[in-house]
Amino acid sequence: MRVVTITSPGGPEVLRIAERPVPAPRENEVLIRIKAAGINRPDLFQRKGNYPAPKGVPQDIPGLEVAGIIEECGLGTERWRPGDSVCALLGGAGYAEYAVVHEGHCLPLPGNSFTEAAALPETIFTVWHNVFQSGRLKQDENFLIHGGAGGIGSTAIQLARCFGAQVFATAGSDEKCRLCEDLGASRAINYKKEDFEEILREEGIDVILDAIGGDYITKNIRILHPGGRLVFINAVKGGRGEFDVFDIMNRRLVITGSTLRPRDAAFKKSLAEEVEKHVWPLIRSGQFRPEVTATFPLEAASEAHRLMEDNSHVGKIVLLV
Repeated sequence: MRVVTITSPGGPEVLRIAERPVPAPRENEVLIRIKAAGINRPDLFQRKGNYPAPKGVPQDIPGLEVAGIIEECGLGTERWRPGDSVCALLGGAGYAEYAVVHEGHCLPLPGNSFTEAAALPETIFTVWHNVFQSGRLKQDENFLIHGGAGGIGSTAIQLARCFGAQVFATAGSDEKCRLCEDLGASRAINYKKEDFEEILREEGIDVILDAIGGDYITKNIRILHPGGRLVFINAVKGGRGEFDVFDIMNRRLVITGSTLRPRDAAFKKSLAEEVEKHVWPLIRSGQFRPEVTATFPLEAASEAHRLMEDNSHVGKIVLLV
């Protein structure tokens, strides 16, 4: 089969097409013939040598989410049969023509588009866990997402609105801010022109999903309502920030965060079950739809990475296999 390999840590040019044997599914695994693979920022970190794949997953093939058709089922597989159309969350190795994955990390294709389905697992699993499980976002609460025009952001905006929250977002251009508002944000703030803390200080926020860190950390904390929750999924501007512990105590704030990739199979299976129960009906009814704004053939993975790296895109980027 054809795969995209990381030939050495570096820029997009280190991604090359190679040939590898088709993997065989082990117990409780399925083999998927991939039709499309989503691209996520952790793929860029892996390419640079900063985000290794879990043990047992190829270290030189990125890719955390795919959609395709089940080709073969391993022993003990209960739900799926060859020919079923699914999307799946992977530990890696999704930039390929085939991939194996635990059957519990697969979900039925929620519509007719493999391209759109490939843009779902990594972002929806991440948002559901961090915003709704850890962040405990509730109806009528105020929610802030930083980077609202990206894959995570566009997903978080739509899901938060579907569940009755008032949504605010930051983004890096007026065009991206308009997209955020079109998706359901009450107000999108161009962080290159305005200070989100000044704008949101009086409004106050209940839950913040942050991938920025750095100087955003202190600003985030200052705008949280009493009982507010700050959830980190990255810290591209750095992981250190100053805050007053007594302020955290007095306002009963919660600061937490997570990474999805290293979590065990049982956790991801449980998360998949919740996503199917709560989010899949929204997709099927048309209330939520992934924002896929660019597609590339597998051979052009390096171009796809360049597009994501320059931050000019909105929504999701998908490889077509």
